Formats: sequence, C-alpha cells, structure tokens
Amino acid sequence: MSKSIPELYGSLVFNDSEMKARLPKDIYKALAKTINSGSHLELDVANSVAVAMKEWALEHGATHFTHWFQPMTGITAEKHDSFLSPTGVGEAIMEFSGKELVKGEPDASSFPSGGLRATFEARGYTAWDPTSFAFIKGHTLCIPTAFCSYSGEALDKKTPLLRSMEAVSKEATHLLHILGKTDVKRVNTTVGAEQEYFLVDKECYRLRKDLIFCRRTLFGAPAPKGQEMDDHYFGSIKPRVEAFMEELNEELWKLGIPAKTEHNEVAPAQHELAPVFESVNVAVDHNQLVMELMKKVADRHDLACLLHEKPFEGINGSGKHNNWALSTDTGENLLNPGKTPAENTQFLLFLAAVVEAVDDYADLLRISVATAGNDHRLGANEAPPAVVSMFLGEELEAVADSIKSETYFEGKGAVQMSIGPKVLPHFTKDNTDRNRTSPFAFTGNKFEFRMPGSSLSLSGPNVILNTAVAESLAGFCKVLDGLTGSELDLAIHKLLKDTFTDHARIIFNGNGYTDEWLAEAKKRGLPNLKSTPEALPHLIAEKNIELFTKHHVLTKEELFSRYEILLEDYAKTIHIEAKTMEEMVQKDFLPSLFSYVNDLACTGSTKKELVPGITTKAEEKLITKLSGLADTISDELDTLKDMIGTAEGMDDYLKAGTYYHDTILAEMETIRLAVNDAEVLIPEDYLPYPTYDALLFYI
Repeated sequence: MSKSIPELYGSLVFNDSEMKARLPKDIYKALAKTINSGSHLELDVANSVAVAMKEWALEHGATHFTHWFQPMTGITAEKHDSFLSPTGVGEAIMEFSGKELVKGEPDASSFPSGGLRATFEARGYTAWDPTSFAFIKGHTLCIPTAFCSYSGEALDKKTPLLRSMEAVSKEATHLLHILGKTDVKRVNTTVGAEQEYFLVDKECYRLRKDLIFCRRTLFGAPAPKGQEMDDHYFGSIKPRVEAFMEELNEELWKLGIPAKTEHNEVAPAQHELAPVFESVNVAVDHNQLVMELMKKVADRHDLACLLHEKPFEGINGSGKHNNWALSTDTGENLLNPGKTPAENTQFLLFLAAVVEAVDDYADLLRISVATAGNDHRLGANEAPPAVVSMFLGEELEAVADSIKSETYFEGKGAVQMSIGPKVLPHFTKDNTDRNRTSPFAFTGNKFEFRMPGSSLSLSGPNVILNTAVAESLAGFCKVLDGLTGSELDLAIHKLLKDTFTDHARIIFNGNGYTDEWLAEAKKRGLPNLKSTPEALPHLIAEKNIELFTKHHVLTKEELFSRYEILLEDYAKTIHIEAKTMEEMVQKDFLPSLFSYVNDLACTGSTKKELVPGITTKAEEKLITKLSGLADTISDELDTLKDMIGTAEGMDDYLKAGTYYHDTILAEMETIRLAVNDAEVLIPEDYLPYPTYDALLFYI
C-alpha cells in the first residue's frame, strides 16, 4: 500500500470535501441543501457540478461516465459514454453538461418490469441521486441514479428506498416534535451490512457447471471433515485469503466504503466482511459495490467468490445481516436505550413502533428475503427460521412486561464482569445477550435483521422496514398530536401499554431453531411462510397495498410488477438449476460412472485370465452397486426431463413456481442423493468435477 489509509480513503469519490474545494460557495451551499433536506436541484447548479465533477474525473484518469443504477435484476447496470466531443475540425474536447449529469436514457424494456413496460415501450430515464456520491471505477465516472419508465413508474431498487426514507423521516420527525425536539429537521435510517461469502480455487470453480450457471453445487458428497470441529470460525486466515482481503480493503477504501471487520466464518472456505454504519441509501449502494469487487478481486487472486446463500450442502450457508437504526440530523440514535431504558420515554416509543411494525408486517419482512437461494438456508441450524419474531433481551422484555402490567420496573443496573485471574481487566456487562437464532434481534442500540441472504440487494428489506415503521409512527402521532403536559404523559403511557400488550406475540427470546418454538409460533398466530412461492402472494394483500400507497413508496401497479418479477425470477432460477442438473448428469456424470464400471469389469476379466479361479468378489460387488445407482439416476433423470417439460408449458408463474418447489426440487434432491452415493465409490480421477474436498479445503 503506497498511501496511508487516510490518504487512500475516498480518493476515488467525488465526496463532500472535493465538492467544497471545487465548487463556488453558492453552488456548494445549494447542493448541500439538496443533499441534506431534499430540496429541488436547479439546472444551473447541476451545470456547475458537472464541470467540477468532469475535471476531477479527468484528473483521476477517467475517460467515460455512466449513470450507475440498480434495476429489478438485483444487481447494478451501467452504460458508458465518453467525455469526448468532436469539434468538427479533426479535433475533440472533453465535455460533460448538467443535463448529462442529471438525466440519462437507457432502454427500459430490456430490464425486468413485471408488465410495466412492453417490448416496444423502450424509453426509460435515469436521474442523478445527489445523496450518494459519484465515484470512479476503472476509467469510468459512475454517477448513482434512480431508474424510471417513460410514464414515471419506478423500475429500480433505489427509488422506493428513497421514498421510504422520506416516509420514515417525516413521521419520526413529527413524533420528535410532539416530544419537544423541535430542532430535529430530519431522521435518517442507518444500516451496517455484514456480508458473508465463500472463496474457492478458480480452476475448481471453472470445472463445475453448477457453480457457473447456478452459483451453487447441485451435487457433492460431504468431505470427511466439515465444520464439526468449530476450528474455522475466527481461525487464522490463510495467506492466500489474507492477500485477497488486503487488496479488497484497499479497493473498498478508495471508494469510501468503510470496510471495518474481516474474519473466517463458521463453514470451511467461508468468510465475512462488515462495514461501519452509513445512511441506508449509501449503505445499499456500497454493498452492491462490495459484492462486485469481491468477485473482481477474487479473480485476480485465482479465486472465485461465491455469494449464493447455500453453495454447499451440509454446511452453513451465507447471509447478509442488516443492522438497522434511526438517527436524527442532530446526531442522536433513537434506538439507544441509555443507562435507564425504563425511564427513556423517547426510546420506548420508538422501540414500541418497531415492535408493532414487525408484528403487523411480518409477512412483508419474510417476503423481502424470499429467493430461491435463501429458501435453502432459512430454517436450517445456521440461520433464522422462516417465522419472523423479535428478540429484545431480558432487560427490555422485563421493561415491556412492567409497562403491560403497570408495575414498577427495578433494573439491575450495571454489572461488572470478572472472569477470575486478577491480571484480566474488569468490564461492564451488556444489558442483553445476543441471540443468533432470532430473525430480528435488538443488539444494544440497533436491530439486526438476520434473514437476508448473501446475494440479496438490501434495498427490499429496508424499504419494508422503513415503511412499516413509518406507519406505526404515523399512528402514534395521530394519538399524541396536540397533547401537552400530563395529558401527553398519560397518553404515552397508555399507548406504550396497549402496543406492548397487543404485539407481545412477536417477542421471543428463546431458541428459534427448535420444533417447540415453531409449534408455539403457530399458537401465537405468527405466519410460517416456508418457501418463496408460498410467501410472495402476501405481497399483494390488501393491507400491504394500502401500506405502500398510503406512504407513497410504491403504487399499486409498481407493487404488482414486483410480485410478477419475483415470481418469474424464482421459476427461472429453479428451471436453470434443473436444466443444469440434466446436462451434468447426462453428459458428464453418467459417462464417468460407466467408464469406471467398464474399467472395473476389465480388471476383473484380466484377473481371471491371469489367475484362473481367483475371486473377483470386490469388483463384482462394486459393479453391482454402481450399476444399480446408474439405473436409478437414469430413471430419475427421465422423470426430471418430463417434469421440466411440464413446467415449461405453464404460463402462470405462481403455478409454475409452486410446481418447481413442490415437485421438481424434490426430484432434484432424489437425483442428488443418488449421484452423491455413487460419487463416494468412484476415484476422483474419473469424476468430471472437483469434489467438496477440493472446493472447501484446497486453498
């Protein structure tokens, strides 16, 4: 690293300090007002910003610019245009206008639109988002933008997120004004996104069609050793992985992404990166860049980065924990309980609002993480169950109970931890333990939503969290507005009591992995939406349509479009997996199996020729076993082909998705188990792909 970290950090970002240094004072002031308060941006301001942004980009070697946006594919998109502008006399100048900065025109019909755009309706617009700084990637200036259709519908992940941020800010600010905090002008959602991922050798990756096409292994007998020794978690990082992490950190820091923590995760070959908290809009943008750079940097180290939620059967999958909080523009964290949370009225109100929001819209939170990949992960002993519940910890649950019962809460106060040896320092015990089985856990001054999968855009979960909490806060404001003094105090007390009483069912501090909890959750009436096709129809339930339209986050048409897109994505994902399995078995695995059986038969025949009367029992036993498995695999493959044909004839994506989940995935599991049984009997030299041994342990 030639530069120090402070010099490196943000060096490829047109950030606030660059704008302040390069823009005229009045222009900088106008832009800052747009960023901080959401006021309209005038074209003369945009023109001035564009000139400064272009000059800065050229100084850093950029030759092109792009409107960087996030369509409904869940990944990012970009179309590059050069700054080049011919003068007509065989020369050229480098130009970039305010109009080019604020608006672009990509093809809106070539991205998923869920029926909002027909093929012939191609025009779409990208609009500059000044709240997320422009940055340089390679030789291109990337300008974060929103993406909408010609008729104004949101076709991206960013637009609803920005709308939801405005909704929760409006209602949270209103409530704070009722409480006397009139100096607060805006409330921001902050997020820290912990990113889990796997690293495997690139050559091994290239020999696995399932990893290339499906991002997960469709076959693979377990390695002799998995994660049962608990020796990988927080273990010493291997030199090759450490070199990857070092370069990744440098690339992220250049882009102003505050990568903070890195470590080995539970499963072999699994790792995690965690950043410092940021505004949710920026955090989502940055997480998209984190995933992109992980893949690019891994490739430079002859590695492949796997972001699928369950790339390997039998070991932990990967999640992306969404650490969510609310902070005022005056610097106050609204989810900080302070030293005496029972006496912190402001904290209790915002806590109650979140409790109500999670209970009322648990179905939406489940939907926000519903993907084909995450269905393999949720509910296993590595991730939260598909049932949404909240963990508050002993102290906060006791506070809520005392409010419900109108009894005095007697806190334990700070407890000093002493673990024996005098040489070790004493420290203050946290007021709550951590619960890794809880989908939605309070962790001191924030909530950790643990259900999102590792490849997911975090826009969806945060759109729902922001909007649901905005709805609860709006209800609180309606009850408390206009009250002062003792009337306000009494109304708050009743509101807290009613809220914690009415929504007590969502609070669960125990082990979310047990069957007993699932039975208890059912008694409480909590939804258990086990699969994506089962969950998605709830997205367009009347109460959810009303939520999004009321707060102007999504129109009814935009909501239905996302329902269609998610269903289509699920069906297509399983279809690709089924076709990949068909090809791998037909073209690769069965020929390898037959080749080994043939060699076994030749070995047996040769033995008998050389030594008359010698036994070939071992060869015959293995041939019989493998031939039986080959017949099973062949027969089941024929069944799978028929099923794929049936699914391809379905034009209803909900019907197709349900069929893929209930029927085709079950058949694929049958084939997987048979292939795995055969794999362990075949020498690796015959196998057409690297085994789990090589994928997980050969770095």
